[in-house]
Amino acid sequence: MTWTVGPTNSLVDVAGVRVGHYTRTDDGWLTGTTVVRLPVDGAVAGVDVRGGGPGTRETDLLDPRNLVERVHAICLSGGSAFGLAAADGVMSALLTDGVGFPMGARARSSPSCLGR
Repeated sequence: MTWTVGPTNSLVDVAGVRVGHYTRTDDGWLTGTTVVRLPVDGAVAGVDVRGGGPGTRETDLLDPRNLVERVHAICLSGGSAFGLAAADGVMSALLTDGVGFPMGARARSSPSCLGR
């Protein structure tokens, strides 16, 4: 089999995938966050957590016994609680865009949270 790379030879060559990044490097900081936004229908995902002090958020939802079947964004960020908090902005943006598991007023107006 011969593989052909896309025009940028990167993740953004996949249809519907968008990637954004922010780096903070001013005094006392050296951290960043990368967000991979997946197509509107999301994508099936899995996770393998390793290491002596991993910091994760929402990864248990990917267990096949749980309700969540697809993810709509993946947030990769620097260490510490501030790195985990970066996911707050990603979740807020998804909620504002009406993407993902219905919550708040959207959940009350949606007869079913499945299939989204």
